[in-house]
This record gives sequence, C-alpha cells and structure tokens, in this order.
Amino acid sequence: MIHKELHRLARRYMAGESPGHTLQTTALVNEAYLRLVDVKNVNWQNRAHFFGVSAQVMRHILVDFARSRRSIKRGGEIFTVSLEEGSFVSRTRGADVMALDDALKTLAAMDPRRSRVVELRFFGGLSAGEAAEVLKVSPETVLHDWKLAKAWLLRELSVDDGVGGGR
Repeated sequence: MIHKELHRLARRYMAGESPGHTLQTTALVNEAYLRLVDVKNVNWQNRAHFFGVSAQVMRHILVDFARSRRSIKRGGEIFTVSLEEGSFVSRTRGADVMALDDALKTLAAMDPRRSRVVELRFFGGLSAGEAAEVLKVSPETVLHDWKLAKAWLLRELSVDDGVGGGR
C-alpha cells in the first residue's frame, strides 16, 4: 500500500520532468522506500507524518541526482520544476531543481514553517489538511503559508533567471 502511494506521488512529480530525464519513477520510489525503511527509531505518528518525511526524502534524492548529473558533464542537464496553486507540477514557468532547493534553504532560514509547507505540498503531494496535520497548525494557516511561500519562491527564482526585477 505504501509503495503504491509513493509511486503515485513520484509519477505525478516525474510527469513534469523533461523528456530526456534518466531517473525513472520506479527508481525514485525504490530509492525513497529503501531510505525510509532504513530509518530507525522513527515513531510514525500517522499517514501524513510518513508522507511528510517521504517528501523530504524524495526532494533529497532528486537534488542529489541533479547534482550528480551536473557534475558528470559540465553544465549537465537541467530538470525543470515549477510551482502553481493546486498543481503538483506546472509546465508553464520552470526552475532548475537545484535552484529550487537553494531557494527553499534560503526560505527555511527566514521562515522554516513556510519552507516546510512547500516541501510537504510540492514534493510530498500532501493536501493542505494533511500538511496541517504534520505541522500541527490549521489548514487555513497552511494555505496562507503556501500562498506567501509560493509568491516568494516565484520571485526569487525569477530573479535568479534574470527575469525578475532584482534584489
């Protein structure tokens, strides 16, 4: 049952990747599962908690994969992801997964909860209610944090691409 749900989340995420992306959905799921099974002394509180941790694991796998591809050949492949309300992945406005990871680290330094909301919703595919359960806040707070974090990230990533106004 867990494998099936992880596969669904990974498939949704991978649907937005470029056609030449070499990491397959099943490989992402298997790697995430192996890392999750290897975690010791974790007291899984509920489904949302498990998938919250799964979101972190998938994020790290994808960032590590992107970094390894880039180090293999200078200027390696760029894997695009984008943020859009109510959508796991949008094909309209893209940003490199490593740039997104860097932006999330910057956001986490300023506002850890908003960074975590993005991670749970974007990488983990959790609903606002599920993310609220993990974070122990109201769904309204999650939606508010999601909206503000998404706007901040879009601006931050646009600035990095030279599209935005500047800092």
